[in-house]
Amino acid sequence: MLAAEHDHSFGSGEPFSIGVEEELFLVDPATGRQTNSSAAVLERLGDTVGTVERELHACQIELITNVHARAADAINELADLRRKVLETGAALLGSGTHPTADEGDALITDKERYERIHFLLGDAAVTPVGGVHVHVGMPDSGTAIKVFNALRCDLPLLQALAANSPFRHGRDTGLASARELSLRGWPRSGTPRAFRDFADFCEMSELITRAADVPDYTWFWWKLRPHPRLGTVEVRALDAQASLNDTGALLALVHCLARDAAERALVNDASPEILEEGMFRAARFGVRGELPDPQGRRRPVSELLQDALERANAWAGELGCADELARLPELLQRGGGAGMQRATYEIAGIDAVLRELVQRTGNT
Repeated sequence: MLAAEHDHSFGSGEPFSIGVEEELFLVDPATGRQTNSSAAVLERLGDTVGTVERELHACQIELITNVHARAADAINELADLRRKVLETGAALLGSGTHPTADEGDALITDKERYERIHFLLGDAAVTPVGGVHVHVGMPDSGTAIKVFNALRCDLPLLQALAANSPFRHGRDTGLASARELSLRGWPRSGTPRAFRDFADFCEMSELITRAADVPDYTWFWWKLRPHPRLGTVEVRALDAQASLNDTGALLALVHCLARDAAERALVNDASPEILEEGMFRAARFGVRGELPDPQGRRRPVSELLQDALERANAWAGELGCADELARLPELLQRGGGAGMQRATYEIAGIDAVLRELVQRTGNT
């Protein structure tokens, strides 16, 4: 728990650096079916503390990058970590959900934190989900809250662009991101209100930890959160991607929008009610939908992306990510990850979806 307003690491590292956590499914190389094999994979890897870790479910692992100046450097490290896992004989699948795994197939990892989560959540935690969490370093606590407040308004767009989980339990859910459907059963998994300042965040965090009977703010699974311990703002709204090219494009957009938010006054804040609607519509329709702006006006994702790219491109030179940003219109045109999965399913069925996801995730 944060004991005082000064208890943080903001400003301790390079401002506006980027780090990434990627949650991937471990699957059978021949079939793409989910396997509860994280302990065996970690044993074969040897000492991977801080780079490859077990997740809540034994059918997943988390890849963790170091701190980088550019999104491209983080992607290069993720590619290297994926290769190391593949060299153990395992196969990886990048998606917000595993398309065919049955409810209850995933075992809970034998770790005190994860056993506590399972106790607190019950069956809400039974279905594993895969996400990409993006950390952007902040120079001070005031900037962290400023960036947090501004990025709230961009979350529906980011979730729509990253939506990559139309299938769950072997069927088409009708959603672009079934991961979001699963996470809605978790407490503290939405988007919090804007905070007045860092002290306001600390006070709210202490109140929530007491009410929820949890140790600290790292048990808040918000789509976006300040992370004082790491000195970052963390975006958690992205489905895991199979293609690292897609992941890189999304990282670059988050990186640039965070950098822009640090310099720009917040003109139009989004209410929690409008954000809730936007997040659902993003999960339901993905890049093909319309999302509400802070005034409640529904606008096509393509139009919102154009506006976001105007802000992002102003920082592409400083952050070295112009090439990655340039991939976003193509991602939108092909329907994002959800569109790719459905297109494969329509041609060749669900087993082909698994094969393609495994192939694309392994193409490092």
